[in-house]
Formats: sequence, C-alpha cells, structure tokens
Amino acid sequence: MTDLSDFPITRKWPPKDPGVIQLYSFPTPNGVKASIALEELGLPYEPHLVPLGDEYVKSPEFLSLSPNNKIPAMIDPDGPDGAPIDLWESHTILTYLSEKTGKLGGTGRDRWEVQKWLSWQVAGLGPMFGQMGHFVKLAKEKVPYAQDRYIGEAKRLLGVIDRQLDGREWVAGDFSIADIAIAPWLNALEFYEAKEMIDWTSHENAVAYVDRFYARPAVQKGRRIPDPDG
Repeated sequence: MTDLSDFPITRKWPPKDPGVIQLYSFPTPNGVKASIALEELGLPYEPHLVPLGDEYVKSPEFLSLSPNNKIPAMIDPDGPDGAPIDLWESHTILTYLSEKTGKLGGTGRDRWEVQKWLSWQVAGLGPMFGQMGHFVKLAKEKVPYAQDRYIGEAKRLLGVIDRQLDGREWVAGDFSIADIAIAPWLNALEFYEAKEMIDWTSHENAVAYVDRFYARPAVQKGRRIPDPDG
C-alpha cells in the first residue's frame, strides 16, 4: 500500500485511498481546472475540500504542500520516478497531468500554442478578471478608478479571446488544457455579475465557446468537485 504519511497535509485531510491522486481544492475558477482535467483524462483521484478560510489555507498542514496558501494542490503517489510528487499552482498541475498521460497538451507546433494560451490565462485573464470581480462585486467600498481600470482590461482580454476563437472550436487546435484553464474564468463573469458591464453577449465567439465547454460531460462533473455542499 502507498504510504503518504511523509506529507503533513494527510494528517488534516487523511486519504481513503493513498494509491490514487490526492486533490486539495475548492470549486473556484482556478480550483476546477484540476478536477475538470482529472475527469477529462479519466485519472482516478480523491478530492479533499479545502475551504478558503485562513484556518484551512493558512494551516501548517496545507502550507506544507502549498506554500503560497492557494488552491489547488495535489499529490500524485505515482510520480515521474515512481515516487510520490507534490504539485501546486493550477497551470503546473494541468501541464503535469497532460504530460503524465500524453493527452490534452497538443503535439508538435500545437503544443506551443497550448502553452502560449495557458500562459495568457495565468498572466492576464485570471488576475485581471479576479481584480475586476473584486472591485465590482466584493469590495466593501467602491473605488471608481479601480473599477474603470479592471473593467477596461477585462473588456480588452475578452476581445483577445473572442478574436482567437473566430472560426475555431477550441483555443489552440484540439480541445486542450488551455481550454480547461480559460473557460472557467470566462464563466466567472456570471458569479461576478459583470456580463452586462463588459458587453458579454456581443462577443459571440466567446459565448458559444463557454456553452460548448460546459456541455462536455467531464466538465459538468468536474465543475463541482470538491462539492462544497457535501
């Protein structure tokens, strides 16, 4: 039997089956990247719900696996050399799972298209949409300058992805980890109640893309894992 006792996180979130991938996450746009990828790839895994409160994400056990105190994080008991490996940061997890299985990462020139758009999401779409969402919905006080800045940048980024999707079903050739990274952040506009302010419906390529993404059975399942409602 696989022994994961060297990982302190297993003391707070004990594995039922230490022989499968252990996922520590919460269903945010970043969190569901990992669960959707695992579902799409058909890899066995055990999800552990990590609520976003400081008592969880800043606990010594979670920090031992994810020193930046962010979800998702993961342990694969069957790492590249056959020994367990720990991973954190969603784009690293996506790339790892893709390379582990040889799927969803693109081949030849398409591999670098996937990596470009994966990097675009990590460096631009996620951070800017997240800041926009904070200032338009979650901030305790309104900051007009911040709202204008991030709404403007969100519109620009939405235009970038809408143009990329013109005549394409998926962002970088075949369905890939780039789509798994990007689509959940576009879908977050619903939660942020920001669709109208960035003129979502006029971006027809992006609208159709998100609908297409969420019609996939693996996405439908992975989008609520780990389930915060139990």
